[in-house]
Amino acid sequence: MDWPEHPVTVRVPATSANLGPGFDALGLALGLHDVAEARVIPAGLAIEVSGSGEGTALAHEGHLVIRAMRAAFGALGEQPPGIGLRCVNAIPQGYGLGSSAGAIVAGLLAARALCRRGARLPDAGVLQLATELEGHPDNVAACLSGGLTIAWTSAARAQSARLDPVPGLAPVLCVPAAPLATAQARQALPRAVPHAEAAANAARAALLVAALTADPGLLMAGTEDFLHQPYRARVMPATADLIARLRAAGIPAVVSGAGPAVLALTVAGTHPGPEAVQPVAASAGAAWRIQVLDVDRAGATVESC
Repeated sequence: MDWPEHPVTVRVPATSANLGPGFDALGLALGLHDVAEARVIPAGLAIEVSGSGEGTALAHEGHLVIRAMRAAFGALGEQPPGIGLRCVNAIPQGYGLGSSAGAIVAGLLAARALCRRGARLPDAGVLQLATELEGHPDNVAACLSGGLTIAWTSAARAQSARLDPVPGLAPVLCVPAAPLATAQARQALPRAVPHAEAAANAARAALLVAALTADPGLLMAGTEDFLHQPYRARVMPATADLIARLRAAGIPAVVSGAGPAVLALTVAGTHPGPEAVQPVAASAGAAWRIQVLDVDRAGATVESC
């Protein structure tokens, strides 16, 4: 295959999945990004990483972006002689902000853009391959499409629907000092939940979609969860404490993905607005880094240099 000499640059957003009751289904793309520049080189691997996860450059073939690129090249039928990769990461890793989904999406899109046969891997194929690598579609769907996504699988095929969040939605990110492995958070979940709790959760998830797309006045009720947050509280008590404090102050707040970060869903120009989060977080015993973000409405983007 005749490989291009120029690199490609992929910009991927952070994502917050679940959003309370939308367990393994809802995802929101956030205005915080990792950037990966990839090129074909004569042989071997050359990896540079700066920012979050800079030590992962030593992972070589185990680096998640490289693994995703290999998977995409494999699906397209040919591996390049070598890969050069430079990552500039702003998404915190291990906090429930979709860093692994971002790495997977970046790798798949970079490989598709570098390969002359890239058209053989359509967007639906990228979503499917990303889901297989990630294990579930919620974060990768939001990362690819931007905005608010609903993701599901049917006959083992990943699918998603994209919705536009209401104007003025200002997610406020609260990041604690220490990360938490997603596997540890998943282990806290029970094998079954009472039928009444599942039914209540279904109603809240439907309400949350309405709140995020039409009526933000429904956000407090729409972000109430019965499926995962109560069970995960014991492995992330500081997260549960901050959520309780924020909700007591009238601020819709949820665990971001598997945690331990917290996401407050505020709307600029309303009360309490995004500026109300910092004083509440300051009153908690743990140290929290607060960042007011935009919703990323574009999703992952690719540029050829």
